[in-house]
Amino acid sequence: MKRETLFLKIVLFLMALPVLAVCIFVVPPLSQFIGEILPKWSFLQYVFLVAMYITAIAYFSALYQAMKLLGYIDRNTAFSERSVKALKNIKYCALIITVLYMLCLPIILYTAEVDDAPGLGGLGMVITFGAIVIAVFAAVLQKLLENAIEIKSENDLTV
Repeated sequence: MKRETLFLKIVLFLMALPVLAVCIFVVPPLSQFIGEILPKWSFLQYVFLVAMYITAIAYFSALYQAMKLLGYIDRNTAFSERSVKALKNIKYCALIITVLYMLCLPIILYTAEVDDAPGLGGLGMVITFGAIVIAVFAAVLQKLLENAIEIKSENDLTV
């Protein structure tokens, strides 16, 4: 394993730990709190819970795809269709997170207003816009990688 990618793999692992902790310790009580402050729409607590766990699944899938991409870099196969597919999967995961947070943003903002916690609403917006940035960045990298692979294959044919 190369030293350059080892650091990035450790960072990816460390990025997973806080999200796992939030899924275990924060999301269930927050979902229950949403059910308490919205007694007429208590079903929204389950919608929120499911959306947050789907978001976590998409996040962990994106981290796994990034780990695979680092593995391709280790094996000197970064310019391959598998790398393009990994970037495409990262883009789709980021888009799923964006859509789910956009759907849950009204619930988060209302909860932040009732609980008098403006940071909670800001956090929801930061996650939404961060996921949009990641999706756009992955799409740009995917397109660049596709062009590089095409140029590489043309050069291989001319030699």
